[in-house]
Amino acid sequence: MPYILISTQIRMEIGPTMVGDEHSDPNLMHYLGAIKRNMLGNHFWEYYVNDAPRIVLDKLEKCGYRVISMTGVGQTLVWCLHKESTDNAHIPPGQEVPVDNQDQGWD
Repeated sequence: MPYILISTQIRMEIGPTMVGDEHSDPNLMHYLGAIKRNMLGNHFWEYYVNDAPRIVLDKLEKCGYRVISMTGVGQTLVWCLHKESTDNAHIPPGQEVPVDNQDQGWD
């Protein structure tokens, strides 16, 4: 998944930070230390961390994500991040990358 949204309430700049939904990459959510929850009245699951958004942004940068936009929506701050695709983008996270062991003639 090359895009991710994170958000926090304006009065909660120190956390918690929402980092994903039920369709988010579980390996990335584990790396962020996210907890999956369903808030009363919501018909969806979300992942959150108790860290401030700055900490989450630093962690995501280490994974190759870059902020492409940020905005305020009502009382919520939202960041959109993108990760450049690689040649192995078709391989789901957590799976090994196949390696061609044939001699490539590189000496």
